[in-house]
Amino acid sequence: MENGLEQQVLAKAQKWLDGNYDAETKKQVKYLMDNDMKELVESFYKDLEFGTGGLRGVMGVGTNRMNIYTVGAATQGLSNYLKRNFAGEEIRVVVGHDSRNNSRMFAERVADIFASNGFTVFLFDALRPTPELSFAIRELKCQSGVVVTASHNPKEYNGYKAYWSDGSQVTAPHDKNIIDEVEKITEVDQVLTGRNPQNIHALGKDFDELYLNKIYELSLSSESVKRFHDMKIVYSPMHGAGVRLVPESLKRFGFTNVQMVPEQAVIDGNFPTVESPNPEERKTMSMAIDLAKKVKADLVLATDPDSDRIGVALPDENGEYVLLNGNQTLVLLMTYQLTRWAELGRLNGHQYVIKTIVTTEMVDAVADYFKVKCYECLTGFKYIAKIIRGHEGTDMQYIGGGEESFGYLAGDYVRDKDGVSACSLAAEAAAWVRDTMGISLYEWLKQLYVKYGFYQEGLVSVVRTGKEGAELIQRMMVDYRANPPKEILGSLVVKINDIQTLESFDVRTGKKTHLEQDKSNVLQWYTEDGTRVCVRPSANGMWRWPSSVRSQWISSDMTVTPCRRQISPRRVSSSAVQARPAGLWGLHRKISLACGSAALRSRSSKSMR
Repeated sequence: MENGLEQQVLAKAQKWLDGNYDAETKKQVKYLMDNDMKELVESFYKDLEFGTGGLRGVMGVGTNRMNIYTVGAATQGLSNYLKRNFAGEEIRVVVGHDSRNNSRMFAERVADIFASNGFTVFLFDALRPTPELSFAIRELKCQSGVVVTASHNPKEYNGYKAYWSDGSQVTAPHDKNIIDEVEKITEVDQVLTGRNPQNIHALGKDFDELYLNKIYELSLSSESVKRFHDMKIVYSPMHGAGVRLVPESLKRFGFTNVQMVPEQAVIDGNFPTVESPNPEERKTMSMAIDLAKKVKADLVLATDPDSDRIGVALPDENGEYVLLNGNQTLVLLMTYQLTRWAELGRLNGHQYVIKTIVTTEMVDAVADYFKVKCYECLTGFKYIAKIIRGHEGTDMQYIGGGEESFGYLAGDYVRDKDGVSACSLAAEAAAWVRDTMGISLYEWLKQLYVKYGFYQEGLVSVVRTGKEGAELIQRMMVDYRANPPKEILGSLVVKINDIQTLESFDVRTGKKTHLEQDKSNVLQWYTEDGTRVCVRPSANGMWRWPSSVRSQWISSDMTVTPCRRQISPRRVSSSAVQARPAGLWGLHRKISLACGSAALRSRSSKSMR
């Protein structure tokens, strides 16, 4: 079988040698054929899948790699669908990119293909935050847009996200229809290039002004900022697109003492100061935190390379910096917005917020307190945007929404997560709590836990790369559907939600009910003691375990990976909240969620160590 696969791969590689590909590409393909069969197989064993959000993959030659030819096929397929869907109309599109290696080259290729198909193309003159592309689609009344980015993935990766006319990433039915058109592009000569360069128009700093002005409209506490304008803020753009617009937005909000991490203010797709430019990880944030310690900063902010995700670190009572997880950042931002909206008399029962199915349930508690509707959707901001789109033309008003993976969106002028506006609101919230309560943002977060209930969140990620890794992850999901856990951490599983079949199964009664939800390859297990574990594969070879543990303390012999737990506020007084660098209130034990079905099915909690 392996020999058959190699023969298939060699035949596909030979087509690249014989086809209308550039000399350098052919040279690299020939080298792999002669010297590295394993890498040749990884590069050609399948076509890089244009998924429901676009492309993402390792850069290199081959059908399973990000390069100008796979990007070209995707863009021509998207172009064909746009021409079919908007027949007779002037088609307008926006193209942007981040700081990754080859991102500018790929973006120019996309713009060229769009222009060659007769479209009016708006191409940003340099790297820009992804949310600004979403804003541009709406502002310029475009039908579509593309941003070249792989978000916070390692430097070897790049990606391609397709957007629709509302500024969100494409959703059904357009996603599947675009995929169908992309799959029809089987030859490089089907891709139109080199025509109508006059159709390409540059977007520069003048357009940035429109975006920044819109962000400033979100400001809720300008007087507090005036009184604490010199609050010390450290910011890192992680070598990416936030390098100019995040500091500029903070300046417009009124902050005058923002220090960028100089080494990470250098635009560089190799991300030389970090292993992976992911603000979720403390080692990635270490340089910003070190600078914060040096200058005694009140707030540490960071964005990933395309500036849609936000990282936040806060000093505790001992001056140690605590890196917030995505749920904590979301809760802070949303509670700040809701509190100020209430104080300003803006809440009238016609507002709503949104969270994803793997996001902390503390959001529900906060929304309930303010009598604001909280919607829940699949993971991914395109689903948040879908709910916003569904409320257009109604009397319902969107305030904010987010997900556990460090994304937040305030306001509906953008339809994707926005690290630029999130940074500005986080800073404003810090100024507001100092001005109105005389406390730090960290201390306010602790008060929120006492008020709404204690939660601890965490995520276990299992990474498996390449062909074998993709197959293994799929087998894991098949196995868990066939053999779900009977108990987790000593507590019986009482309900199983399968988001792929849209079926909820009550284990105790055997009753099955239909779930009103979009489909996705996700499993959720609920236990008798309130624990919730979600399992979902990611498109980039990652297997994710967002989890929730509630109502009871874990036995002391557990050593673990983080989970979320909630303790009823009536059981804990504010004096019980102890600050520690390892955890906001001393919940430093971790729960080991093993990656095998047998471990999860075990009836002994000690087997989970």
